[in-house]
Amino acid sequence: MTDTTEARDAFKNRCTNAARTLAPCVGYFISRISFDAFAEEDSLEITLREGPWKPDVVIVLSNLHYISVDKPPQLVGSFIDEISLIHLPNIPHPWPVDATGRVRRFDGLCELVWLRIVGPAEVDAVASIVTVYTAMSDDQASTDQIT
Repeated sequence: MTDTTEARDAFKNRCTNAARTLAPCVGYFISRISFDAFAEEDSLEITLREGPWKPDVVIVLSNLHYISVDKPPQLVGSFIDEISLIHLPNIPHPWPVDATGRVRRFDGLCELVWLRIVGPAEVDAVASIVTVYTAMSDDQASTDQIT
């Protein structure tokens, strides 16, 4: 039997854990953004890279409700000044003021997650599914031995 509180807070906990993983990514660079609008579940994939000494981080948002990517012309690579991932609960719980203009709220709307990346290029997205992967750094991978 599953505890209903645990099940109810599962998405919020996933968002909190993802936000903790992303917090140290200030100073990383956005190395790739991929958007798939024609799959069964549309998705946004963002790869963050700092260098061979730090792990790459991949953010995948699916079931997108809002997306905005603003990239200045002739920008090659974009470092991250700020990054946040915020849980947006369903009604009647309030949302941050800045989030309210992105998605229309209504009864039956599921919990969402709001990703903001601020730098020379900016990414702003709201989705109902979030996954954050951390890869081994190149330096660590080159020294680890396969057993």
